[in-house]
Amino acid sequence: VQLQASGGGLVQAGGSLRLSCAASGRAFRTYNMAWFRQAPGKEREFVAGIIWSGGITYYADSVKGRSTISRDNAKNAVYLEMNSLKPEDTAVYYCAARSPSDQIMAVSPLAGDYWGKGTQVTVSS
Repeated sequence: VQLQASGGGLVQAGGSLRLSCAASGRAFRTYNMAWFRQAPGKEREFVAGIIWSGGITYYADSVKGRSTISRDNAKNAVYLEMNSLKPEDTAVYYCAARSPSDQIMAVSPLAGDYWGKGTQVTVSS
């Protein structure tokens, strides 16, 4: 599975962005998907996750209520809609494909993971 994140950019505080992660390969629909982010000088953190079927989602407390993760298995894509953006949301955002047998929120890359290159999100105050 190859992943490509896009949709980042510069936005004012209070604004919205929709990140997309395009995946290659028919195996996409068998993987749980997650978004992580890493701000300069900070550790990588889990943002949101969605299981292979789309039936269960997970969110970090920091984005809960402001973000929605979704996936379209027919299009091999996962999305992260972020609203009411704050300067502290500024980070490089990464999408990852993870085996359903692994912990979806684990921050460190796991042996069976696939990770895409990140997309920069900058929120100005």
